[in-house]
Amino acid sequence: MSYFDAASSAPLHPVARQALLASLDEGWADPSRLYREGRRARLLLDAAREAAAEAVGCRADELTFTSSGTRAVHSGIAGALAGRRRVGRHLIVSAVEHSSVLHSAELFEVTEVPVSRTGAVSPQAYVDALRPDTALACLQSANHEVGTVQPVAEVAAVCRQAGVPLLVDAAQSLGWGPVEGEWSLLTASAHKWGGPSGVGLLAVRKGVRFSPQGPADERESGRAPGFENLPAIVAAAASLRAVRAEAAQEAVRLRELTARIRARVPRLVPDVDVVGDPEKRLPGIVTFSCLYVDGETLLHELDREGFSVSSGSSCTSSTLTPSHVLKAMGVLSEGNVRVSLPPGATSEDVERFLEVLPGAVAAVREKLGAPTPSAVARDDSLVVDALGKRCPIPVIELAKVIGDVPVGGTVRVLSDDEAARLDIPAWCEMREQEYVGEEPADNGTAYVIRRIR
Repeated sequence: MSYFDAASSAPLHPVARQALLASLDEGWADPSRLYREGRRARLLLDAAREAAAEAVGCRADELTFTSSGTRAVHSGIAGALAGRRRVGRHLIVSAVEHSSVLHSAELFEVTEVPVSRTGAVSPQAYVDALRPDTALACLQSANHEVGTVQPVAEVAAVCRQAGVPLLVDAAQSLGWGPVEGEWSLLTASAHKWGGPSGVGLLAVRKGVRFSPQGPADERESGRAPGFENLPAIVAAAASLRAVRAEAAQEAVRLRELTARIRARVPRLVPDVDVVGDPEKRLPGIVTFSCLYVDGETLLHELDREGFSVSSGSSCTSSTLTPSHVLKAMGVLSEGNVRVSLPPGATSEDVERFLEVLPGAVAAVREKLGAPTPSAVARDDSLVVDALGKRCPIPVIELAKVIGDVPVGGTVRVLSDDEAARLDIPAWCEMREQEYVGEEPADNGTAYVIRRIR
């Protein structure tokens, strides 16, 4: 079985396993106590904090261990906004932030900064979003779904000039290196770099106004209540140091493997859109979307072939809405596959994936009745009733009939699936057809497409 979903959770690093087992014997006591066992536990906790702070690029007394990366985000945003409550409650986020950031933002007044088709923000967009009552800005260091690296240093500079702190979600990138720029707060999650789950990091620079929320607690400077999971913390810090030592060499190797996937998938599989920035991206992530494919079915096909991957397709979501990241980028969401290679992934694994993928996609398309070459054009205008049908059926039905209208003719696709609002324009761009726009329709929306070739 080839595990290609490291962006969700990386396999436990051997150093993490060793440190975890060792600290189970040595770090079980309360580190706040003054007797021998407590002092031994405190030494382990202090050493772990020093190691993690060095990797983050902050002082040890600026770093707090939390119960998860999500808890670090929630605590960081709430504490920073509470610390600057006299300024206001306005928060700036990018449209492609992790859900933990977006869910926290729902409690405040938010400006959402758009991204380009590659998934990157513009620093100028943050300048434009700043207001006198802006208390905090947030920006991920790199995107978790498509791997695009964000211009954190540039955004941090404009925020600093305006006197607004910037919180950086570094969950995906911290294992590869420190975050550049003058950020104010930073969060991360150990299981993303091969540490154990249940450990997050929250760094708050000295001078940043911060007021921890919730009942007071004496542990972790009052920012993370509850007894520290010392064995997991020690393992997280040890594995972060270990992966950093391997990062430069491993990054070169994984970049070559993901570049191979990016280049060859469009040649092996027809009607594929490779998304994300081709250059400014994390080493191990590559994402592509396949027309006329149900994402969930494709993931099951690949799983049967021995590959564990993830997807941002609406078909794999309980809400039946496409990934907010793909939606913000304006790219195809149907048949989406994210390959995120773990450290140690081999060239042989990648080659076997490239051998298996075309057949898996073809099998799914056949099951769904994907289009074959079109017949002679007959009508100037057609209507496709796809009401009640979910991804990717509306696009498949469109592709089947586009050849039945002459060049200049139109097709109206009736759909009540939110994914169609994203996928039909993306299909038009991929197939060089004109997307005219949408019109109100009974029980849904009519998407108008003009045939131009």
